[in-house]
Amino acid sequence: MPSHRLFIGGDWVHGSTCRVVRNPSDLEDVVGEYDCGDAGHVDLAVRAAAAALPAWSHSTPQQRFDALDAIGSEILARKTELGTLLAREEGKVLAEAIGEVARAGYIFKFFAGEALRMEGMSVPSVRPGVEVVTSREAAGVVGLVTPWNFPIAIPAWKTAPALACGNTVVLKPSELTPGCAWALADIISRAGLPPGVFNLVNGGGDAGAALVGHLLVNAVSFTGSSTVGRKIAMQCAADGKRCQLEMGGKNPLLVMDDADLELSVACAVNGAFFSTGQRCTASSRIIVTPGIYSRFVEVLASRTRTLRVGHALAPGTEIGPAVDERQLEKNRSYAALAEQEGGRVLAAGQLPDSAHRGHYFAPLLVTNDMPAARLNREEVFGPVATVMRAHDFDHALELANDTPFGLSAGICTQSLALASRFRQKAQAGMVMVNAPTAGVDYHVPFGGAKASSMGPREQGRAALEFYTKVKTHYIAP
Repeated sequence: MPSHRLFIGGDWVHGSTCRVVRNPSDLEDVVGEYDCGDAGHVDLAVRAAAAALPAWSHSTPQQRFDALDAIGSEILARKTELGTLLAREEGKVLAEAIGEVARAGYIFKFFAGEALRMEGMSVPSVRPGVEVVTSREAAGVVGLVTPWNFPIAIPAWKTAPALACGNTVVLKPSELTPGCAWALADIISRAGLPPGVFNLVNGGGDAGAALVGHLLVNAVSFTGSSTVGRKIAMQCAADGKRCQLEMGGKNPLLVMDDADLELSVACAVNGAFFSTGQRCTASSRIIVTPGIYSRFVEVLASRTRTLRVGHALAPGTEIGPAVDERQLEKNRSYAALAEQEGGRVLAAGQLPDSAHRGHYFAPLLVTNDMPAARLNREEVFGPVATVMRAHDFDHALELANDTPFGLSAGICTQSLALASRFRQKAQAGMVMVNAPTAGVDYHVPFGGAKASSMGPREQGRAALEFYTKVKTHYIAP
């Protein structure tokens, strides 16, 4: 099987090692072999990006639009093919995988337009006869470090605004899911970008550390664990680099007495279990008030037991496998905590009766009213959710905010007053009313509060705050 090389300075380059990627739904299915780079490859890529920066940062908006629009068009034209690849390498069910690919295409299309809308400001000076104008300029060479759970959408929502703003890019995707990043690089390689504007270095933590620490990198955007994110923040602070971090979440979904029962159950199932719970916006804490508690728990538990776990490409599968053995074991370890911490297992889904050997884990629903329990504090990143009983809205809000994270928070209620109070007081960067905590639009800001995020928001027009520098011009006669 031919290996997939690194993309550096406009050329496909051999790596130092090679990684075999297997389908987590069927470990006998080899997705591909992907070259991995080391610190030397990172250095080559960063230097290529630095050499390409002067010309690209002064390219015309039309050049940037044409390139990004072409990338988006090819992604959308190939969404079924690329979605199948995504499902095979990450384990996301096919419909969700195709949806993620489409999102990546729309992101490039959106930022193609933003390249034409790079606005500045013209204001009168306090001094007579002086004009003041502001403009946006590229931040420089940008290092992008992306995770495995959205292997094409997250590289897209970092790469597209970076290129639209005139930056040059070195992308280091997760070593677990290099296939989608390689496919994206392949598409970008045909979009007419000058050599060195976009570079791909697959690899592990050493490659990521080399990218973050490289002295020619001006800005770093990272999505991943809080542990790694904190280290990156310290490195960037020491080097004086821009830093944008999206890290974990322990997201609450509040269900009030007046909530629509079917709607609230649907929100909980979607948020907690879809995408195998492998979303930083997953509803991992479901907080319910007394008037609806018994009915809600009964229906949610019943629905959880019927969720169809299976091969990501099989028709009817609702929950795919964990991405790899390590994540599977992590899921199992937290499941073992359920009763150890005094919780009660309400429902466990059924494992598939399948001929395929894969990393399957049944969705797990647990009651645990102890805020200090590890299941209520730590991000599992799997299809595991706890149900907590709250006395009333104020208690539910207190429980919701009792977490070091603050990415997403949701409430199900028919009360405009409760929804309004929750929107104001929830300590989260994104708030959902009568909608799952997971699932966001591609054209609006994405980000959290507290330990979930650091730096300017991603996506939408807000992305320009990270990927550009503002210059102020004073013009006197």
